[in-house]
Amino acid sequence: MITTELVFVRHGQAQCNADGLVGGPRSCTGLTNLGRTQVHHAARRLAGEHLQTPFDTVYAGPRLRLVQTGEIIAQTLQIPLRIDDRLDGPVHGDADGQSWEAVKTTADGGPHAHPDTPWATGSDTWSGYLTRASQHLSRLVEEHEGKRIVFAAHGETVITAHTLLLGIPIGSPAGFTHHHASITRWQHHRNRLGQTRWMLDRHNDTEHLSRLAPEPTP
Repeated sequence: MITTELVFVRHGQAQCNADGLVGGPRSCTGLTNLGRTQVHHAARRLAGEHLQTPFDTVYAGPRLRLVQTGEIIAQTLQIPLRIDDRLDGPVHGDADGQSWEAVKTTADGGPHAHPDTPWATGSDTWSGYLTRASQHLSRLVEEHEGKRIVFAAHGETVITAHTLLLGIPIGSPAGFTHHHASITRWQHHRNRLGQTRWMLDRHNDTEHLSRLAPEPTP
């Protein structure tokens, strides 16, 4: 029996993604037209199963691209949208609004390359972010035991879920692909003996985007 279900929809393409920029809270200007289309496709896919087994709530972090993604999903499913700071992405410090190419060149790689070192002045470390985000997500899951929750999420939030529920050590070099508007689903199962475990039903599912033109590389 499935008790709790967590569905993560990565936000659609944002303007900062299209421009190759670090999309912190100061510089995130929201979704592109393509990004909105991607999210509409994801929302319509979720709407089909919502008719059979309703979702309870949509959660989104505070950055504009997540809020806009959450609004589209919530309006399509006709359920509440909750904005929660616990789902915010990494703190980028001085890298906010800069090109990822320049930031990675200066830091000798992206955030994952040196997990215990900030990638810019005032930024998180990757290990620090995952530790904080895992604690926040764990509390959110506890608060919604027995519910079906949709998250309008950063790719980093998807990685956080996998880190938490798979028990991956913080700072592990392992990574996960996550495309814009992809769907990732975790389900908490209880068997007839009362034994429970989390099971990954799908990761980075983009079937609903198959008819869209490929996303340009910035």
